[in-house]
This record gives sequence, structure tokens and C-alpha cells, in this order.
Amino acid sequence: MPKPRRNHLEGLRSLLVDLEPVKLDREFRLLWLGQMVNGLGRQVTVVALPFELWQLTHSSLSIGLLALVQLVPILIFSLGGGAVADAVDRRRLLIVTQLLLAATSLALVLLAMQPSPPVWALYAVAFVAAGVGAVDGPARSSAIPRLVPRERLPAAIALNWLSGQTVAVAGPVFAGVIIAISGVATAFAFDVATFMASLVALLMIAPIPPHPDARRPSLRSIAEGLRFARDRRIIMATFAIDLDAMVFGMPSSLFPQLALTVFNTGAAGYGLLNAAPAIGALVGAAFSGWVGRLRRPGRGIVAAVAGWGAAILAFGLLTASFPIALLCLAFAGGADVVSAVLRNSIVQLITPDQLRGRLSSIHMLVVTSGPRFGDAEAAAVAAVAGPQFSVVSGGVLCLLGLIAVVRFFPQLMAYESAGPEAAAEGLVAAAADSAIQ
Repeated sequence: MPKPRRNHLEGLRSLLVDLEPVKLDREFRLLWLGQMVNGLGRQVTVVALPFELWQLTHSSLSIGLLALVQLVPILIFSLGGGAVADAVDRRRLLIVTQLLLAATSLALVLLAMQPSPPVWALYAVAFVAAGVGAVDGPARSSAIPRLVPRERLPAAIALNWLSGQTVAVAGPVFAGVIIAISGVATAFAFDVATFMASLVALLMIAPIPPHPDARRPSLRSIAEGLRFARDRRIIMATFAIDLDAMVFGMPSSLFPQLALTVFNTGAAGYGLLNAAPAIGALVGAAFSGWVGRLRRPGRGIVAAVAGWGAAILAFGLLTASFPIALLCLAFAGGADVVSAVLRNSIVQLITPDQLRGRLSSIHMLVVTSGPRFGDAEAAAVAAVAGPQFSVVSGGVLCLLGLIAVVRFFPQLMAYESAGPEAAAEGLVAAAADSAIQ
């Protein structure tokens, strides 16, 4: 009798997120822990800054403008940030970006302490922080493959998503408590303090020097990264399928209208609509232990995006029951995290180290712009045909777009994970192709 129970427990452990990178890879563990603590602080600022803008302007337009102010530097600086990450010591670059981001949070503290801070100054700080983040993101993402062996890279990426979703759920709650007790200045100050954890972790890990064949940052080096992505159709497929899911199936801009006019749940319901996908993603990341063992990860991505589109479609159809609608959003969040881990793993494993920063920056552009275009698409359709029709049509278009992506990129369904030797050879070949181009 004990033996079946052991088998059952082993089967359950195989589903849980793989903690091997945290246990075995010291430098990844330090980076991961520092990033989780600092991520909580960043989430507090993400909530506190729009709250302060609302208090100053009492206009939702000012909050919408904040999103545009933050998007512009991401579009401008992320490709250049990836080129810089490939050309310098990534550890040193991360120390610089963390110091600059801490300075922007300190600026928000000083502004919040004024009786009536100028709105333009808040936008200016947000612009600078987004621009620095556009460099920090590719550097951090491209550093991970240098801190863990290839066989543990999917698990490391899943752990990153787990920590990200954990702070995405906990951060807004923590921010609300801090703001209610001490105000927005204290919330920004908490963010400043959390940078200490990230900086200490970075100081404790070894340097991450650039690849010997790395090129100096230039328009030519940026173009090299774009050509590499363009010529690897499996990479382009991962970008296309994510854009399909986010542009057509992202209804978050409709959550206020749905909460107030369809579900009639008020502000509390609005909060739950925002939290449900993050909770689903958190659960999905926690039970992602099987993801790294998929031999055909492309098929896993297709299945996950199909689950996302179907869940969004069901969410739009099942508006008679708010709890069931929340479950649909949670399922969508879980499917999304599976797709994200698999897509990121494919891109990181195919890309040679000297190009990882630039490919990470292109990936950042895709995952940043897709949801914002999706918000615009959902809002435009809702203005003409109503929010429920917008959600349902978005789910349908996502599924139809998925069929188109699979037909246009057959490499996605055919892609197989390589063994260690074959994968290493693939990296050498990719580096040689890149040098020839």
C-alpha cells in the first residue's frame, strides 16, 4: 500500500514548478530572490502612481495618458537596450539600471511629499523609468541562460514567471494597505527600499561578461538581431502567436465597464476581474513542472493559446454568473503563463549568447505592445457593439487567428526540443549563420 502512495506523491511533485535552479544554481537563486523583493516594490509603485494622478486630476484620461507616456520610451529604447546588453557586462549593466530606477522612485517620493506636485513632473519620471526599464528587461532576461545550465533553463524561466505572478497578486493588495495607512509617498519609499535587495544580490554574483564575438551597440548590431529573428521562422511564430492572443483576446480595458454595467459588482468586482488572470497565472506557474519535459513545445504553445482564446470566449458568453466568469479569466491566465514559458524557452535556446540581449528586447516589444493594442481594439469594438460582443468577438478572432498562424508557420507544430549535444550544435550553427549574415 505505501508504494502507490509514494508514486502518487512523486507524480504530484512532477507537476509542481521545478525548484532545481533555486536549489542548485547559487547565482540564479540570488538574482531571483532579489528580483522578487524588488518586484513587490515595483508593483506598489505601479498601483500608487495612477492613484496619485487620480487624486490630482480626477480624470481617467490622465491615467490613460500615463500608459502612453510609458509605452513611448519602451518602443524607442528597448531595441537599443538589447544591443547594449549584448555588448557589456550584464551584471554591471543591471547594477546601473537598478540604481537609476531607484533614483526615479526616490524622485516620486520627493514629488509626493509636495502639497500639489506638478502632473508633468510625474509623467517625466514615469517616462525616464520606462526607458531605463527597457534596458533593464533585456539585460535581466538574457542573463538567465548564463546562470543556469541548458537543461534547467525552462525551469528557471517558469520560476521567474512564478515570482512575477506572485508579486502581481500581492503587490496591489500591499499597495492598498500602505496607501490607506501612510499615503503614496510611503508607498514610493517602500519601492526605493526594496532596491537594496536587488542591488545586494547583484553585488554577490560573478560578472557576466559579453560574448567574445559581441559587437558594439550600433544600428548595424540592432539590424543584426532583427535579421536573426526574421530568418528563424520558429522565433517569428512565437511572436505572431503571442500578438494574436493579446491583440484579439485581451479584454482588460473593458473590465471597468463590465463590472459596472454587465456584472453590476462595482469597484470590488473590478478588482476581482483584474486579479483573476494573475491568480490563474500564479497557479499555472506553480504547476509548471511538466513544461520543461515537453518534447514538442510548439504544440504546447498552440494548445495554450487555444485554451486562452476559448476561455476569453467563454468569459464573454457566461456573464450571467460572475464567479464562473472569474474562473474563465483564471483559466485564461493559467494558459497564458504556459504559453509564455514555452515561447521564451524556445527563443532563449535557439539564440546564441551574443544575440540574446537583442532578441530579448524584440520579445519585450512584442509582449509590451500586444496587450496595449488589444486594449485599444477591445475598446473600439465595445464603443460600436457593446462590451460583451467585444469580448466574444475577440475570443473568436483569437481562435481564427491561431489557425492562420499555424498554417503560415508550420514550423511551430513541427518544432522539437533538442538534446544537449544537438542543442549545443544548433547554437554553434546559429552563431555561424549570424556571422555570415
